[in-house]
Amino acid sequence: MRGDRYIGGVEVADNKEVVLQFWDAFSNSRFDEALGLLAEDATWWIAGTTDISGEYSKQQFGELMLGIAENAPNGIKVTPEALTAEGDRVSMEAESYGEISNGKVYNNFYHFMHTLRDGKLVSVKEYLDTQHVQDVFGN
Repeated sequence: MRGDRYIGGVEVADNKEVVLQFWDAFSNSRFDEALGLLAEDATWWIAGTTDISGEYSKQQFGELMLGIAENAPNGIKVTPEALTAEGDRVSMEAESYGEISNGKVYNNFYHFMHTLRDGKLVSVKEYLDTQHVQDVFGN
């Protein structure tokens, strides 16, 4: 019986695996691999009113990742803490850590809501401590 375990022929567990693959690639600065897991029409939304808040296309998000690489030479590691999947959505709590070139440490806590279609991320909503973003990356 398929039930809620399958959406569009993709098992919910497979969606969780795609999310984990994305964050592994991101955390290890394999940005091309991470971008390959996003659908061409994917959007990425970041909460708040910081310089990086708002909605990004796949291409724009790729440019944002390159900016991260410039500011965090050793990358920013995102560690999944808890994942919950239902239908085409995967919710994830996570913690990040990275040493920034300005001498500060970026250590944030997140909730991500990932939406997938045919094994690709089509939408990500990122909720985080925006004050910490400004404190570490702001001018």
